[in-house]
Amino acid sequence: MTDEQYYTLIHPYQDAMNLILTRLKILNHTAYENEDFQPIHSITNRIKEKESIENKLVKKRVSTSMQDAKSFLQDIAGIRVICFFEKDIRHLVECLKKQSDLIVIKEKDYITAPKPNGYRSYHVIIGVPIYYMDGMEYYPVEIQFRTISMDFWAAMEHRICYKNQPFNELEMKNAFLQYSEILEKMEKSFEVYSENCS
Repeated sequence: MTDEQYYTLIHPYQDAMNLILTRLKILNHTAYENEDFQPIHSITNRIKEKESIENKLVKKRVSTSMQDAKSFLQDIAGIRVICFFEKDIRHLVECLKKQSDLIVIKEKDYITAPKPNGYRSYHVIIGVPIYYMDGMEYYPVEIQFRTISMDFWAAMEHRICYKNQPFNELEMKNAFLQYSEILEKMEKSFEVYSENCS
C-alpha cells in the first residue's frame, strides 16, 4: 500500500470517527437530566497507522491492499471513552443504539464477562453512514468504553506485561486479576457515594 493509497483509505474513516466524536460530546451534556452529572471523563481517538494496518493484514494472511484493509479490518478508526461509572457506559451505549442512522456491527461486553486476566471494558463497533455525491456507505468505528478504574488497570497491565515477559507470569496474572476485583469494588463504593450526593 502506497502512502497515497493509505491516505485515500483512511479519509472516510476519519469522517466517520469525527461524526461519532461529535455525537458523544453532545450526549455528554444531554444524557442525564441534571447537566452537572456528565458521564464522560475523557475521550481519546486514533486512526491506525499505515504500518499497523499492514502488520495486522499480514497476520490475517491477506494482502496489504486498500481493498483487503477495508474488507478485513474494523478497527481502522478507534475511540476510547473513559466514564466515571459502569452505569454511565451502559447509558451511553443505549443512547447510541437509539440513533437510527447508526448500526451495531459487533459488541463485546468484557464488563459482564471479564477476560481471564481481569481485563474489563465494553467494546462496540458502530457502522457510521458516510454520504457521497452518488450514494452512501457505512464505515466501522470501534469504540472502547471504560471507567476510570478499568482504564487505570489496563494501562498498568499494558505497561508491565505487554512486550515484557514477567518474571513469574502465573503470579503476575493472579495479581492483576486480584487488582481488577479490588478496583471494581472501589468503583462501586464511589458510585454509592455519588448517588447519595446527587
